[in-house]
Order: sequence, then structure tokens, then C-alpha cells
Amino acid sequence: MVTRIKICGITRVEDALSAASSGADAIGLVFYQRSPRHVSIVQARQLADALPPFVSVVGLFVNAEAAFVREVLEGVPLDILQFHGDESPEYCAQFNKPYLKAIRVKARVDLLQCASDFRCARGLLLDAHVEGIPGGTGTAFDWTLIPKHLPLPVILSGGLDVKNVAAAIKQVRPYAVDVSSGVEASKGIKDAAKVAAFIKEVKDVDIQLSR
Repeated sequence: MVTRIKICGITRVEDALSAASSGADAIGLVFYQRSPRHVSIVQARQLADALPPFVSVVGLFVNAEAAFVREVLEGVPLDILQFHGDESPEYCAQFNKPYLKAIRVKARVDLLQCASDFRCARGLLLDAHVEGIPGGTGTAFDWTLIPKHLPLPVILSGGLDVKNVAAAIKQVRPYAVDVSSGVEASKGIKDAAKVAAFIKEVKDVDIQLSR
């Protein structure tokens, strides 16, 4: 078992390189102007171009105009799209690009139905539901709400940090974990030591679970 690791909300080249050198599988770039971690197309291109091989670049959008998503795709070599708003399956699929659909989890959200609706997604990114905020809240949710056998890979997000990620992996057994605020010095500025500690914790628990 290998739990993949995505460090989201990267805004600086040094943070992208630090995440990659510590063993991150992917970085997330936020194309949502209301987010304190928002990057421009020019910034995003600089970040993507600085990365070594085999580190995926994920572009995060929230109810964006399709024309804007296409503009980003023309300017930035994104490997996968991540949709964090109320996008429909048809909207997500129109870009002919692999995508993740983020679901804000709370009681009565039917994750099995979400997996069926977004069956063409590469995975469901499960985040905390905080009213009026599409993501990046640093808030955890009740992991028992996740069905044991979702038919899509689970990318677990929401309030993860070095203190709780091992317990999260042991309970949920996600395909990947996604962290942003849990490894930051301030919003949009990553703490290299926190990033390294988080990644080490994930790798350590993977070793424990493989024994």
C-alpha cells in the first residue's frame, strides 16, 4: 500500500521544489480568485516549469467559466483538473482531461451516489463541509461518513496535518491524502519542515500497514 501525497495551495517556486524533494506526488495550484492561495496563469506556469519529472500538477477550479479553464490549460501544463464547486459531470468531462471531483462531506451526502454521478472522474476528493467556503478551511470531517467500498479512489482532504494523518490513513485507507493549511507558515506560504514531517508520517504509516 502506497498512499499518494498532494501538497495543495502552492504559490512559490521554493515551496514547489521543497514539496517535490520531500517526496510529494503532486502539487495543487488554485485558480480561484477568492482564495488566499490563488495563483495567476503566469505564476502557475513558473511553478509547473520548475518541477522535476514525475510530480503531477493539479489545477483547482471553483465554478469557473469553461473559457477560463481552457485559457489556463493553454498556458499551464496541468496533468489533472480538480473541481471544487457545483460543477456537473458533463461540465467536468468537457475538457478531455483527467479530473477529480471534490465533495464537501456532511451527514446525508450520499457519496455512493456522487461516485455514480461522477463515474468518469479519476477519484473523489473528500473535504469538510463548511457553509459558504468551497475548501481550504483546515477543518476535518467525520471520516466514518465515508463508505468502506467507494467505487472510485478516495483522496482524503480537510484538516489533515502531521498529528492526525496517520490515524486518517489507518481508518480510511485512502488512495491519496491532500494537505494545504496543515503544512503552512501562513496562508499560501508552506513551511518546509512541516511538509517534510507530513510526508514522512504518511510514508511511515504505509510501512506499518504493510507489515
